[in-house]
Amino acid sequence: MQDAGGTRPGSPGGAGDTRGPSLGRGEIVFGGSGKKRGKFVRVPSSVAPSVLFDLLLAEWHLPAPNLVVSLVGEERPFAMKPWLRDVLRKGLVKAAQSTGAWILTSALRVGLARYVGQAVRDHSLASTSTKARVVAIGIASLGRVLHRRLLDHAQGTGPVHYPLDNGGGQGPFCPLDNNHSHFILVEPGAPGEGDGPTELRLRLEKYISEQRTGYGGTSSIEIPVLCLLVNGDPSTLERISRAVEHASPWLILAGSGGIADVLAALVNQPHVLAPQVAEKQFREKFPSEHVSREDVVRWTGLLQTIVAHRHLLTVHDFEQEGSEELDTVILKALVKACKSHSQEAQDYLDELKLAVAWDRVDIAKSEIFNGDVEWKSSDLEEVMMDALVSNKPEFVRLFVDNGADVADFLTYGRLQQLYRSVAPKSLLFDLLQRKHEEGRLTLAGLGAQQAREPPAGPPAFSLHEVSRVLKDFLHDACRGLYQAERGPARRNSGQKGLLDLNQRSEDPWRDLFLWAVLQNRHEMATYFWAMGQEGVAAALAACKILKEMSHLETEAEVGRTLREAKYEQLALDLFSQCYRHSEERAFALLVRRNRCWNRTTCLYLATEADTKAFFAHDGVQAFLTKIWWGDMASGTSILRLLGAFFCPALVYTNLITFSEEAPLRTGPEDLQELDSLDTEKSLLCGLGSGAEELAEALRSEGDRGRRAAFLLTRWRKFWGAPVTVFLGNVVMYFAFLFLFTYVLLVDFQPPPQGPSGSEVALYFWVFTLVLEEIRQGFFTDEDTHLVKKFTLYVEDNWNKCDMVAIFLFIAGVTCRMLPRAFEAGRTVLAIDFMVFTLRLIHIFAVHKQLGPKIIIVERMMKDVFFFLFFLSVWLVAYGVATQALLHPHDGRLEWIFRRVLYRPYLQIFGQIPLDEIDEARVNCSLYPLLPEGSPSCPNLYANWVVILLLVTFLLVTNVLLMNLLIAMFSYTFQVVQGNADTFWKFQRFHLIVEYHERPALAPPFILLSHLSLVLKRLLQRGTPQKRARLERDLPEPLDQKVVTWEAVQKENFLSELEKRRKEGQEELLRKAAHRVDVVAKYLEGLREQERRVRHLESQVGYCAALLSSMAESLARGSAYWNSRNSSTGNPPASADHGGTLGSRECPEAGQPPSNP
Repeated sequence: MQDAGGTRPGSPGGAGDTRGPSLGRGEIVFGGSGKKRGKFVRVPSSVAPSVLFDLLLAEWHLPAPNLVVSLVGEERPFAMKPWLRDVLRKGLVKAAQSTGAWILTSALRVGLARYVGQAVRDHSLASTSTKARVVAIGIASLGRVLHRRLLDHAQGTGPVHYPLDNGGGQGPFCPLDNNHSHFILVEPGAPGEGDGPTELRLRLEKYISEQRTGYGGTSSIEIPVLCLLVNGDPSTLERISRAVEHASPWLILAGSGGIADVLAALVNQPHVLAPQVAEKQFREKFPSEHVSREDVVRWTGLLQTIVAHRHLLTVHDFEQEGSEELDTVILKALVKACKSHSQEAQDYLDELKLAVAWDRVDIAKSEIFNGDVEWKSSDLEEVMMDALVSNKPEFVRLFVDNGADVADFLTYGRLQQLYRSVAPKSLLFDLLQRKHEEGRLTLAGLGAQQAREPPAGPPAFSLHEVSRVLKDFLHDACRGLYQAERGPARRNSGQKGLLDLNQRSEDPWRDLFLWAVLQNRHEMATYFWAMGQEGVAAALAACKILKEMSHLETEAEVGRTLREAKYEQLALDLFSQCYRHSEERAFALLVRRNRCWNRTTCLYLATEADTKAFFAHDGVQAFLTKIWWGDMASGTSILRLLGAFFCPALVYTNLITFSEEAPLRTGPEDLQELDSLDTEKSLLCGLGSGAEELAEALRSEGDRGRRAAFLLTRWRKFWGAPVTVFLGNVVMYFAFLFLFTYVLLVDFQPPPQGPSGSEVALYFWVFTLVLEEIRQGFFTDEDTHLVKKFTLYVEDNWNKCDMVAIFLFIAGVTCRMLPRAFEAGRTVLAIDFMVFTLRLIHIFAVHKQLGPKIIIVERMMKDVFFFLFFLSVWLVAYGVATQALLHPHDGRLEWIFRRVLYRPYLQIFGQIPLDEIDEARVNCSLYPLLPEGSPSCPNLYANWVVILLLVTFLLVTNVLLMNLLIAMFSYTFQVVQGNADTFWKFQRFHLIVEYHERPALAPPFILLSHLSLVLKRLLQRGTPQKRARLERDLPEPLDQKVVTWEAVQKENFLSELEKRRKEGQEELLRKAAHRVDVVAKYLEGLREQERRVRHLESQVGYCAALLSSMAESLARGSAYWNSRNSSTGNPPASADHGGTLGSRECPEAGQPPSNP
């Protein structure tokens, strides 16, 4: 510790000349069982407050305060009320811990500071977190500190051991409170310099209130300083008067006694404060103290000064209004102090930031956004950023409702700042850091020297990393997001297209929605979803993101929260609302290319997210049925379709019902005048592009042209429907299998004679199948590279089956052409026929009863693999043991394999060779192939062990494992069967999409369709190709109408949801509790009015007593003058002259008459 050798009071040098090195610092260790430690500093009263503040932050390493609560009150022993003790322990200390506040006290173990120290001690004992430390700083005069000599003569070699004194003090001296952590001890000044600690405390509070700190977000606020008055003696009035002159807000705890109750009673007085009223209050609150007339006059002047700053005073009675927390009352007091001197929005920003930091949206609504201040969008930008970063969705909603314009607020720079504020331990931070590191290594590989060195600080993420993360989650739906278009200059220079960070976001609600979803902030994301457009697509995109993140999340709790997100239900409910209102518009919503999601459709997003419940919706299934049947009537019997398939002329009869042919309206004028979605129907189920123009041209040529158009239209409608394409593929696939069977069983000749004509036809058929698989895998509409296309193709299990069948067929044909490998080729082709036949299972997926059974079989196959793992353990264990016991000398590998694996497997199904196992039935001499002593003859040593192993093996496999397999199958069947309808509808969607995109002709005639596609690509090179997928580009007016209509339906859905929420039990209970609070506040108001009435009655009684005493004095004076006049013999004066006479003879008004 250093001795205080700096400027002393009275020595030359001002307050600002005192520097840090001249202060006496040290550590103090309190006695007792706790051995608590603290830090102290000895300072002169003239020390600069900036030096103290720097000492607290830089040397003592205290966290910068977000609030300073300066306690002022009784510094003598007093009995504290139980409710006041709870306010200090549960209110003040809790508020200081939650808000990061400093508590300033008098530091002595007496009066109010002692109770505050006990509250801090109780909190530290109950708290388990090291970060939840409450900072209690004591400022006291060294002249009042007990054992001052220990602090004066302390050396820097070690801490000061301060004895613990539970007596509370010795005369005017009091010990330091051991529950405080930091002490500022003010050395006594020269006589007549005033109270040094009080002056220093006032200067320190003023200085701290002018400093700024970053709290609750990305901006900073001025540190709020609040003085809390608890009890107090009349000498406290001087302290309060000085503080209010510095514009310090005060919170007065009514009911705590002393000066606090005096101020609580007088602060709302409507008239000028009179000394008589103040004197009455002082005598009531301090009955044991002598109150002189001079003291009353001086205190009354101080009271008048204090009450003149009524806007800085907040009176709160926790005994009467105990429902509010102390932090709420503190914030209201700060807002009230701000309201008094300004109505400008900028002057309320610090209090608003504090409300955001404390998450008190109720106070912001009632005290700040109550209509007194006009807020602009630019005024709310900082607090909007704070609310977003600190995850306060209620504040974001409040700001938007009160004038914040998100379109003006959200620039790409602010969006990048939001992503940079991600918590370091979150999944999103890890993903962004990984992308950032990949980009840095890529630049290092290109030769950028600055990229080779790892960054020193935290990575500064850019929107480029965000776009790469989103692309991994949403694929095509977020392609090119947050990337500027590359111009020729940038392309030549090799630079990436970077966004202008000052540019406004194209779709702010979508960008904020993605940011909230990626951070797992579901309440805020739901609000952004409600405010944005294209709600169905946005909810499905969020569902996809959360499903991907749940696979990557390692923490179980967070992962469960991700999986339980109800975005799929939001999409489902919103689409239900749209479907109830208009089926055609709901259908258009499914296939419309969404502008906000890179022109992807809702069906694409639902497929990516694997939302089976969405596809099981009646509206989606009705749309799929409409697509499945095309322009034919749904429910047309299969026999009629087969009849028209084999006899195409029946298409032009009434055998099959088609929709009415109507001229299409595709002109821009027609589209702008449409009030319905007739154009959408034509886009969904109308003709193809070429046939459409041709039919229109033929209709314009008269009757002959209309007949040709009718023939062309009917032909196109029948053969272009997915159900017809499916039927044709099924029929032709059965023909293919029949041809394959015939070749394999009848017409499969060796190389000199073969291959035959039927076999060549089979080869050609398989060749067309290969062409179709190539078209499905590589000639798709996705704008991706070949590897990505192949990866997407292989993800489908049936495509894997097709690849296996094709490769086996190629291998079989290759072996079949070689004379030596002819039989091997036959074997491979026989196995390949099994694979082609199993491919038929995919056809049954369209059937409502058989489709779910396919899923059950697929799931059971997975169960079988797990079962085979357990079974193989027992098979190998039993097989090796029996082989070692029965045939120890047989080294033939083929027989070892049979006896170790094959024979135990057959024994499970009852084929037990007892003649080779049981000693009683083994006789090698009966079999010439088993001569005595040969390796094939069983070894009969310890044969009982073999029998025991057989019994155990059969017991485990036939009883235990088989019943386990049956139980697994039963569970799988129950799970899938319970959701059979959902699974089937999801499977049905994929089947319908597949055959909607397929060419109309089936193999082998599909070659004609392939040639047609190739010719179209060659002839229309350079022009945009029309896709055969379930995607449609709506004309601009119609597209805008659909978007607006969806937004209206979303508002209706949210209104219904809010109505159901209000009618729920929790909301009813909340309303009942609110009404009870309103009634309680009303009763409190009545009590307050009753208190005022009693106070008014007391004032009226006081005035009545004063008037009666005046009347009595006048009566005595009148009687005295009457008796005097009668004694002198003068007649009584008349009434009109008596007053004049009396007044003339009265020596001095207001003085009592003298005796004669």
